[in-house]
Amino acid sequence: MVTTNRIRLTGLLRRSPRIARASLLVGVFAFAPPAPQAPIPRDPTKLAQALSATSAELRAAIVRWTPKTAPPPRDVVLYALYQQRTYRLLGQEENLATRTLPLLAPRLRAVSRDLLRAHDELYRLTPPLASAAIRIGRAAPAVALLNDYRDAERRFHVPWDVLAAVNFVESKFGKLRSASAAGAQGPMQFMPATWHRYGLGGDVHDARDAILGAANYLHTSGAPRHLRRALHAYNPSPVYVDAVLRYARMMRTDRAMFYAFYSWQVFVKTPDGDRRVTGPGLP
Repeated sequence: MVTTNRIRLTGLLRRSPRIARASLLVGVFAFAPPAPQAPIPRDPTKLAQALSATSAELRAAIVRWTPKTAPPPRDVVLYALYQQRTYRLLGQEENLATRTLPLLAPRLRAVSRDLLRAHDELYRLTPPLASAAIRIGRAAPAVALLNDYRDAERRFHVPWDVLAAVNFVESKFGKLRSASAAGAQGPMQFMPATWHRYGLGGDVHDARDAILGAANYLHTSGAPRHLRRALHAYNPSPVYVDAVLRYARMMRTDRAMFYAFYSWQVFVKTPDGDRRVTGPGLP
């Protein structure tokens, strides 16, 4: 069961043909993915072009990613990281976001606004995590997770995209292995007593067991008929509920969003500021 002081993470986009064509003039990444620390434009027009170009390149790289039982290829990882860093910048600089978003095509603009709202909603709930407490690991393969969400949906009638969104928000699909300050554990972040009741006898640290346990808990709490109520039981915060449903809607509408979120990295809020702890280019 999630608690409001347990959320540590947030953290895509669609193609805009108009901006994407313009972005070719900027020469953003027409031939090679961006380096892990590639600079992000601060000019709104160039930033909108870069965001659109990144979206198109990431989508194409996701299509080329085969088989998806394998980890994301390097180009997917690099485009996804640049995209994530761009959204984090826009989330930190409201004035820049206000000037950039109107320059995006309507579809991309709507997705970007949803992402920025979800990030802001969760970030405000996020307590700092001491660097010494940070533990990371590999996520289960993307296809395996999708199969687990689908199996849980068939058994407990909780939408797969909601389970994926909870998994993303709670642990970046299992990449963040740290227990919360309150003692919650595993990729779906259960308190021990709640896991004992709803975990179906499984291992709280196993991705499949945790997903099934979360589906069991959400179903018992009212899902799918009363989904908001069920998510509020999982974490008693309307802000949390709103953010999870935003991410779920994006993945339900466009499966590529799931693969992009899966390829995003873990940024942790610490007492010394935000810190990226997974992905390329780290010491």
